[in-house]
Amino acid sequence: MKHEVVKGKSRSSWFSAARLVLVATLVVVPLDFGADETWGWTSLLLMALVLLVLWTIGTIQEAKPRIVWSPFYIPAVFFLLLGMMQFFTQRTLNPTSTREAVLKLTTDVILFFVVIQLFSVASIKAWRSFGLAVSLFASSLSLFSIVQFLSGDGMIYWAVNSSQGAFGPYFNRDHYAGLMEMLIPLAAAYVLSRPEGHPIRTMLSFAVLLPVVSLLLAGSRGGLISFLAEVLVFGAIIVQYVPGQARRGVATAAGLGVTVAGALFFWIAPSTITGRLATVANLKHRDEVGVADRLQISRDSLRIFRDFPWIGTGMGSFETVYPQYQSEVTDEIIDHAHNDYAEALAEAGLVGGILILTSLVTFFALAFRNLNERLKHERGWMQLGATLGCCGLLVHSLVDFNLHMPANAAWFAVCAALASMPLGSLVGVEGQRSPGDTEGDQRKRKGSPIDVAIEGAVDSLDRRGSGFGRGASCLDAEGRRRRPDRDRGPDCGLR
Repeated sequence: MKHEVVKGKSRSSWFSAARLVLVATLVVVPLDFGADETWGWTSLLLMALVLLVLWTIGTIQEAKPRIVWSPFYIPAVFFLLLGMMQFFTQRTLNPTSTREAVLKLTTDVILFFVVIQLFSVASIKAWRSFGLAVSLFASSLSLFSIVQFLSGDGMIYWAVNSSQGAFGPYFNRDHYAGLMEMLIPLAAAYVLSRPEGHPIRTMLSFAVLLPVVSLLLAGSRGGLISFLAEVLVFGAIIVQYVPGQARRGVATAAGLGVTVAGALFFWIAPSTITGRLATVANLKHRDEVGVADRLQISRDSLRIFRDFPWIGTGMGSFETVYPQYQSEVTDEIIDHAHNDYAEALAEAGLVGGILILTSLVTFFALAFRNLNERLKHERGWMQLGATLGCCGLLVHSLVDFNLHMPANAAWFAVCAALASMPLGSLVGVEGQRSPGDTEGDQRKRKGSPIDVAIEGAVDSLDRRGSGFGRGASCLDAEGRRRRPDRDRGPDCGLR
């Protein structure tokens, strides 16, 4: 028995180390210009492999190794095999770009798989730690981006020359907005999962306001539309699935946050940015790729699909093929279709399109199932935030190519994994608080010194209670507040 305890702690340490490396990787990759350079995305691939190794070692040390299944594995593996087939059989018009695309796709598939495995066995405090890390990262990056923007020198990190479209660490404002579209819902969901009056909820509300302001300051029209789509979906879910009193509290907090962020934006935004966002419905814009231009590129991409209908021209080959189908003359190099779906059809053909459609249907089926039950759990709120982040980026992908930016694609893979993770896989996992557990019982289960170090800050902030923890106010089935049974422990939020 003693040997089994030590072995369990060792396994937990490997998983905790992997979660720490995951967070560090997700924080660093956007700072490297979105990991768009060769050394950036290759470093991301290496870190994904490190995560896979850490998870493998921890799994091997389990008495009964367990791999959590996801329906996403099937289309993901087949899409990866399609790219490998294109490369190795020379069914691509640009083998070098196809090889690069396959390696990037491999990175995202590994991240998706490892995140499901790591967080399906994560304690509730590990989820809190992840939410806290995302919130702090979102607020810090947005604060830096706002200060850099207001400095007005047009240089990234005040040292790297960039075009007028740059914002934050990205050379393209739309890609910065794409990242914020995923970070904002995750941070907001974590903050809203804290009870009213909890110190961390008030303090980290600032972590949600700044990213919203920075997204608006970026001047990305696609980002604005995608963010509004997220707000609408969130509002519909709150109305449908959150009970009366809690619904009013969440709606008030969300509405107040959006209002304050909007007021702050209009206070500090220059007229060029507000004027740019005001043109969101215009079809043509000078000196940039406008809506009409994007639609024309998409139509040209469908002509490529018509000539290469089955398996496309090869992943990553769009820039090579497009000049032969380009209907409008321009001096600019068109490297992407500004529509990820049209570009996927051109490069992967009907086979790739069916796999993508299968993935989308699977995602929506998994991410929006059992919301009534999910939103009774802290993890359910985090999963909702991840779902909204994916929805925002999927909308943005209609007019841009965020999924071809390695850092954004990595975050999307992580969000998709969290959103689609089966609720059943979270039952009875290590460190999960069960009804009747005391704080002492919970600490005995946790075991890992890395978890203790990472989650210490969360513990200190949670001592005053949580909507899902000891002594907190909870809601009954009718939405009325009630107190948990102090003799049974902090179980009211996890039933």
